[in-house]
Amino acid sequence: MPNRNHIVWAFLFLILLPACASFSQLVRHSDPLTPEQHMQLGASYEAQGLNDSAGQQYEAALQLDGKYIPALMAGGNIAFANGDMKKAEASYRRVLRLDPNHAGANNNLAMVFLSRGKDMEQAERYAQIALNQGGPLRPYVLETLAEIYIRQARTSEAQKTLDEADAVAFAVNKDLCEQLAKTRQTLETNIRSQ
Repeated sequence: MPNRNHIVWAFLFLILLPACASFSQLVRHSDPLTPEQHMQLGASYEAQGLNDSAGQQYEAALQLDGKYIPALMAGGNIAFANGDMKKAEASYRRVLRLDPNHAGANNNLAMVFLSRGKDMEQAERYAQIALNQGGPLRPYVLETLAEIYIRQARTSEAQKTLDEADAVAFAVNKDLCEQLAKTRQTLETNIRSQ
């Protein structure tokens, strides 16, 4: 025979069961931010050096729109900066499945291969696709190509590419000019050691 406590608990269970079911629906809420807002928040975190928080925001943007190219690129860039070339490559390849001519993804994928120090032919192919797109990334892509040529000991092509990058970069970005100077030093060191 059930005691009084069992009956009370059974009664409470029957009363609270519908309330618990609706509580779980309360917990599941839609994200109030748009993918663009997650990107802005992520960029803010990234500017503060909070890459983990930035990455979470980029992932949140992708949860809302799995084909959101800016979030794929930003996530790939954070992975690259953290040395996770496998994740960076996967992000850039996802972008290229959506837009095979995306200059940033092509250049950054070339940089992944360059950082691994292997498959320079494939790195060059991606960089050339990026270069063919023109636009504001041109001097950066030229710098990537110059680094690839240096790795391949294609000295004259590296020199020509750096000259072209210098001509374009001056008006674009001081930091890029400094990077080009470093790449030029690498080229000169390689020339002297040959």
